[in-house]
Amino acid sequence: MILTGKARIAGVMGWPVSHSRSPRLHGFWLERYGIDGAYVPFAIRPEDVEAALRALPKLGFAGTNVTVPHKETLLRLVDDVDPVARRIGAVNTVVVGADGSLSGSNTDAFGFLEHLRASAPGWSPAAGPAVILGAGGAARAVCAALADAGVGEIRILNRTRERADAVASLAPGVASSFDWRERGAALGGAALLVNTTTLGMAGQAPLELDLADLPTTAVVDDIVYVPLETELLRAARARGNVVVDGLGMLLHQARPGFAAWFGVEPQVDDALRDFLLADLTR
Repeated sequence: MILTGKARIAGVMGWPVSHSRSPRLHGFWLERYGIDGAYVPFAIRPEDVEAALRALPKLGFAGTNVTVPHKETLLRLVDDVDPVARRIGAVNTVVVGADGSLSGSNTDAFGFLEHLRASAPGWSPAAGPAVILGAGGAARAVCAALADAGVGEIRILNRTRERADAVASLAPGVASSFDWRERGAALGGAALLVNTTTLGMAGQAPLELDLADLPTTAVVDDIVYVPLETELLRAARARGNVVVDGLGMLLHQARPGFAAWFGVEPQVDDALRDFLLADLTR
């Protein structure tokens, strides 16, 4: 990579940030499209995030991604927040305007829906109820995405019922919460099951879920990508369900930021997946 004085620069802020795959992802696209630019990681302590954010225009940055623990904080720090990010309650992408203003958005909902449609083209919002396991930021993004896409019924289940209530409130009249103990029965008649919890992730507790009541026509989506095929996906595949792994959401959510910062609409394909998978499995 050779940079010139005209290079466009973006990055990712987090604390810590060493776990982020975004530099590898954006670096792949920068090389593929021969762009004069760079994408760098910033390890920013929580007490320094406002100063770091305000420095972006002064340093000539095009913008930044934001990861934990700064996503919620940036809602009050950027100059403008798009409606989706406001609704989800978190910002993961910041674009620096020509006037130095900072615009915040959340691309997780976009990334989830784009990956779902690409991986399960037979699924449609009209297919039937969706079940979401979890009530964190990812669950909020998935709920917003599905409601905006036109899914008529969304069932939210979380180990803490109050948090499930909060997610359901994002889509009044469409989403409702259920007790975690009801998770097996809540699968009845569902057309889509989405796991947004860390259960089943490498190093975490397993997801204990009986799929007996889930129709075999349903799509099963697990946003966990380490391991790429979780026990949930393995069990669903064995019974004939179409399955969607978590890596594609990571790839697709990066597209809007890259396009805004570097002026090219990037493509998600097998070459990119293989490049990221090589990093995940080493």
